[in-house]
Amino acid sequence: MSDAIVPLRTNFAVFGGLMVLLLATVGLARFDLGRGNLIVAMTIAAIKALLVLLYFMHLKYSHRLTWVVAVAGIIWLSLLLLLTLSDFTSRGWIDVPGK
Repeated sequence: MSDAIVPLRTNFAVFGGLMVLLLATVGLARFDLGRGNLIVAMTIAAIKALLVLLYFMHLKYSHRLTWVVAVAGIIWLSLLLLLTLSDFTSRGWIDVPGK
């Protein structure tokens, strides 16, 4: 566990940033950006997740082994999502007789 004492001001600043990003997500959802909707939404979501990981979960102040475990978890989640989406997108490629 990290022994870093985070000032209250930092926590409020991160919370304010998360609220601004939330409002940006809601505001941008009202506009039709075509394929850009997914890109913008996922970028904002990644920034929010990074803020939560770094400050609220104290990853910024923790040991390197904690960083390795966090990165390994993100890589594992990405791999599982990639395999699931590759299966989902390739479902209609082969025609099965009788269906």
